[in-house]
Amino acid sequence: MPEPRQHDLEISCQQILLPDASVYSVQWIDLPVSAAWQASPAFLLARYFKVVRRLTLGVVSPVMTPESVQFRVAGTRLALLAFSAPRFETAESAGAVHLGISGGILVQPGECDCGMFSILAAPGDGGVRVTVRLSDYCPLLLGSRNPSRLRKLCYGLTQSFFHKVVTVRYLASLYRELTGAKPHVAVKKVQVRQGADI
Repeated sequence: MPEPRQHDLEISCQQILLPDASVYSVQWIDLPVSAAWQASPAFLLARYFKVVRRLTLGVVSPVMTPESVQFRVAGTRLALLAFSAPRFETAESAGAVHLGISGGILVQPGECDCGMFSILAAPGDGGVRVTVRLSDYCPLLLGSRNPSRLRKLCYGLTQSFFHKVVTVRYLASLYRELTGAKPHVAVKKVQVRQGADI
């Protein structure tokens, strides 16, 4: 079997705290038009779940029911993060899946119905842009809407870092699967919204 072709892949990324101390994180890639037809919201979500399982060596297992999605510690009912059931949107040339954050031990107790995790596919630079976005998320590690500098540092070095690693790996593996090219990955810092860098 021939080696996959080498390509450069630029992954755009921003992770910030908004003025209300909620997390906003966004990463995206541009896929060639030849891969666009495969990038359905259901496929993109299933692929994300697969990458989470692989990168955590099965310790974190996404479990989907008709009512919810939970990222559980394997072999237990302990939900690190809980979401509402996926809400799929499709249009002529775009699609998205949205999961509203509803709880889990990594979420501040008073903020369980805030936050949204989304994967979007829309026309981009000559192809399709796949975007992973986390918005209005209030992690337990930050403690409150007025987190200390230590809490911000702790969150940045742990959960925020892990989310970035998973998302970058997810987008890179998605590119390889849909194009057959083995990319050389570069992460580019971008500014979509105003806030404090994590």
